[in-house]
Amino acid sequence: MSRKIAVIGTGKIGEALLTGLLKAGRSPSEVLVTARRAERAQELRTRHGVTPVDNAEAAKLADTLILAVKPQDLPALLDELAPHTPADRLVISAAAGITTAFVESRLTPGTPVVRVMPNTPALVDEGMSVISGGGHATEEHLALTEAIFDGVGKTLRLPESQQDAATALSGSGPAYFYFLVEAMIDAGILLGLPRDKAHELIVQAAVGAAVMLRDSGEHPVTLREAVTSPGGTTINAIRELENHGVRAALLAALEAARDRSRELGSATAN
Repeated sequence: MSRKIAVIGTGKIGEALLTGLLKAGRSPSEVLVTARRAERAQELRTRHGVTPVDNAEAAKLADTLILAVKPQDLPALLDELAPHTPADRLVISAAAGITTAFVESRLTPGTPVVRVMPNTPALVDEGMSVISGGGHATEEHLALTEAIFDGVGKTLRLPESQQDAATALSGSGPAYFYFLVEAMIDAGILLGLPRDKAHELIVQAAVGAAVMLRDSGEHPVTLREAVTSPGGTTINAIRELENHGVRAALLAALEAARDRSRELGSATAN
């Protein structure tokens, strides 16, 4: 018998997961979606052949519920789902900062809950999703969650106590790279390059560096040193980055993101 999956709150990340499920071989008839707007629901039906339903119907019909909503929207959604969600459902929450204990407390006792922090490169099948099981989640539940999110990139299991740090590093991580690329493009323009040429140069440098980091197995220090000749251009640039406290700024930024993830969880719990 086929197992149905419902993606509840099918925004950009939700649609990326939906696409990953279909590319992995799941039939559109096995996937349910919910959306706030009727036109969005129809768009998903037309584009993917899936069945739009309301939240209550999704909870009744699907074996696995993926909650792809913002943290501030999760409490109301759980209150809506609870009367229709038996304890044999797997509930996967992708809401930043929200603990599995909080989700469990709003649902039928014994409901298995898995917390996931994906990131936006899931939209191009290069996502990183960090997975933590709640008190009732078994190895089977974790493996099923991994199979779903492997369709849009890679997965990594971590203890839930490390989820806020992972959110700061991986969930928010792409934004830091975009910020750096933006600054480097502006620097290229300052140095006299046309914007489109500076963009092409920096984006390809970023892609190439990322592939080398992933595929070479080398530590980033080793790869950086390979570019850094004694008395050359790169070491002068690195010196300026250190003089301006870029490393310390990154550490502070990640701590701020981690703390905000904790605040989101605390605010929702209260």
